[in-house]
Amino acid sequence: MKKDYIYYTYILASKRNGTLYIGVTNSLYSRMLQHKLKINKNSFTAKYSTDKLVYYEEYQNIQDAIVREKKLKRYKRQWKIELIEKDNPAWRDFLKDME
Repeated sequence: MKKDYIYYTYILASKRNGTLYIGVTNSLYSRMLQHKLKINKNSFTAKYSTDKLVYYEEYQNIQDAIVREKKLKRYKRQWKIELIEKDNPAWRDFLKDME
C-alpha cells in the first residue's frame, strides 16, 4: 500500500529582502523547526539565519517538487522577491500559521 505524501518546495528568508534559501521537503512543519532550531550548525540556513518561511508550494509528486526547486534556484533574485511578494507582501513567517 502506497502512502500518500504532500511534497513542498519552499523559500526561507532571513528578513524582508534578506538572504534567501530554497529547499524541498515532505514534512514542511518538521523541516521548518529544524531550520529554526539550527539543528545543523554548519548549514547555510544556520549561518545566514534564513529561518522565516515566506513562500511555499505543494506537490503530489516528489519529482515535480524537485524540478520546481531547481527552477526557482535558477531564477534571478528579483524574480524570487516578486514571487514572494505576490502572495506574501508583508513577508510574514508562515510557520506561525501552522502552530
